[in-house]
Amino acid sequence: MNEQEQAQPEIRIVNEHITTLANGRWQTFSLSEQLGNIGSEIERAIKWGGKGDIEHRAKALERSIELLDLTIADPRWKNNRRHELARVREVVNDTFFGGHTYGSSPESVARYFFPFAYAARLVRK
Repeated sequence: MNEQEQAQPEIRIVNEHITTLANGRWQTFSLSEQLGNIGSEIERAIKWGGKGDIEHRAKALERSIELLDLTIADPRWKNNRRHELARVREVVNDTFFGGHTYGSSPESVARYFFPFAYAARLVRK
């Protein structure tokens, strides 16, 4: 097994739409588009949580983690970029699933992703 094969994490996909993205489409998105989409799922989770809909909140968070895993596994993002993406995943998990080691709020996590969505939107126009 070579170094790159070892670096690729195993990804467990449970969402049908994300399975489609995992089959190659996700790797056609820029980093800004990928992170912007992850941020949209974070925003959905916050919205559903605010409405007390725990089931939809959990599904949105699950999708955000799956998309982060796909982004981390994207072979274009290497070394320091991959390390930063792994840290972002760690912060998302810490914020939404307990721990609070980083002291981040759901809103601060959403704010992290907003500039990426904005940049992706500017490029698309």
